[in-house]
Amino acid sequence: MTSAAPAPRIDRFGRIRVAPERRNRAVPVFLVCAALAAVASLVYLDLPWAKLASRAPDLGDVFWKLGHLDFARWELILSATRETVCVAVLSTFYGMLLGLFFGMLAAENVLRVPFLAPIVKACFTFLRAVPTPVWVLLMMVCVGMGPAAGIAGLCVHTTAFFTRAFAQSFEDIPGETLEALEATGVGRVGVFLNAVLPSALARVVAWVGMRLEINVAECAILGMVGAGGVGFVIANGIQNYEYGTAGVAILLVFALAYATERLFVCLKRRLR
Repeated sequence: MTSAAPAPRIDRFGRIRVAPERRNRAVPVFLVCAALAAVASLVYLDLPWAKLASRAPDLGDVFWKLGHLDFARWELILSATRETVCVAVLSTFYGMLLGLFFGMLAAENVLRVPFLAPIVKACFTFLRAVPTPVWVLLMMVCVGMGPAAGIAGLCVHTTAFFTRAFAQSFEDIPGETLEALEATGVGRVGVFLNAVLPSALARVVAWVGMRLEINVAECAILGMVGAGGVGFVIANGIQNYEYGTAGVAILLVFALAYATERLFVCLKRRLR
């Protein structure tokens, strides 16, 4: 005879009482450690809070000046923005292709070669740990100043980002699907192309959209170190006290980032 299921517990208001789930002890430990690290950082840096508070009105004044948009150099801003978009798109595209290949190598459930996945992940963790401006400065030494250095430097960091993100997406595919295809005699590369990649396509598109948005924003920063684009216009405008011109360029960067986000959100919905 099968034992009957225990009757639900009813409170005095006639509602079913649900037993609380067991708490994950790692979460409060992590939060406490993060809080302690933040306090230790504040103590070590010894920030001049009084000075920062006294300069707060200056920050509002700068934003007020940026809000007075000046379209006198609109053609230059538009040309620099097009250059920024081209750098962001190319670096994202090349990084996506390389990330798919290395992500396949880094996923533990695809090729299943001993020690291959940990080695690939370790190498790209190192590449990802180095900030993008450092890679761009290194590329400037090789190819000189300009968009080429920006594309190469961004591509290195983007590839490292995609390798980790795609590998994680591939590893989330249920093992039963892969085993069923392998039982029919399909090779591991065939399993990746016919099962892993199609199943993870929505997540891949989401990662690509997020990274393209990041690359557009990072291009604005890289232009300030000599990689060209709209970042150079922003830096030059602020240095020359042309805040209206810089405000227009910053507004275009915001518009590009928002448009990129909405485009990939719609695309992901269609893929679902």
